Amino acid sequence: MVIADDQALVRSGFTMILNAAGVEVVGEAADGAEAVSATRRLRPDVVLMDVRMPEVDGLEATRRILADPPLAADGGPVRILILTTFDLDRYVYAALTAGASGFLLKDVTPDHLVHAVRLVRDGDALLAPTITRRLVERFARVDPDRSALHRDLAGLTPRELEVLTLLAGGLSNTELAGALHLSEATVKTHITRILTKLQLRDRVQAVVVAYETGLVAPGRR
Repeated sequence: MVIADDQALVRSGFTMILNAAGVEVVGEAADGAEAVSATRRLRPDVVLMDVRMPEVDGLEATRRILADPPLAADGGPVRILILTTFDLDRYVYAALTAGASGFLLKDVTPDHLVHAVRLVRDGDALLAPTITRRLVERFARVDPDRSALHRDLAGLTPRELEVLTLLAGGLSNTELAGALHLSEATVKTHITRILTKLQLRDRVQAVVVAYETGLVAPGRR
């Protein structure tokens, strides 16, 4: 993975934690431009991206990387994990719409950091659905700088629309299975089909799309 942060101490600290846990850090970057260059050169599976960096910030770097994403060295997609100092930073929502797979606060514990990186590396989204919903509800209708994910929901079946609606409401897979009287395996299959049809990276983007398209309105459960 690549760590992008303008603070050398943060980069070195995270590098030591991850390397000790068996997560290889192949490069570091001190600003967004370096992050884009390192990502294209090194093709990591995960980029830990700080939001606030000089010159090119993490949001713009995320947009540049995911606008034409390189494949990771292992053949999978490069995934971006946003790093921020502030809970519900207004830039986080814009980063999610650009394709980031979640976000971490800088006061994250070592164990949580390692777990988060592995989770994103394995293709899941870091954010708990309730946190995602909170982000989207706060910024979906007030962020003028967002680049919305335009998706046509017409290709989804009624059941898939139902799953997407509940997903946007903050339900976990277990809760979805209980609400719909389905097995968790079936729920996972529906979510996979939704992501495939809408060409989305993960459930975080699915929640964003549910709000952007008006399937779910802010404040409605």
